[in-house]
Amino acid sequence: MTKADLIDEVSRLAELTRKDSEVIVETIFDSVVRSLRAGDKIEIRGFGSFRTRQRRPRVGRNPKTGERVEVPAKKIPFFKPSKELKDLVNENAAGTTPAAAAPSPATPPTA
Repeated sequence: MTKADLIDEVSRLAELTRKDSEVIVETIFDSVVRSLRAGDKIEIRGFGSFRTRQRRPRVGRNPKTGERVEVPAKKIPFFKPSKELKDLVNENAAGTTPAAAAPSPATPPTA
């Protein structure tokens, strides 16, 4: 799904104009970016959390020349999905709920 697809979906489901939906989606994304820049953690219950992680400086190599290159320390965005999101994704992928996929150990096998 692209950003344009997301805007169209919001427009359709909320019965808003495409322009209003675009403002809403852009505002949400801008808020997420602004919070991450400030070092805040964003938690959306039932979906997941966004935060930044610090990467240490390291020595890399230029793949073309093989020359050593100093890579500076930097912050990277990190997303951790919630358990609910993981379960929903796995439920749709397998076509069953995770609990229904495996038989209960208390249930005796049938012949």
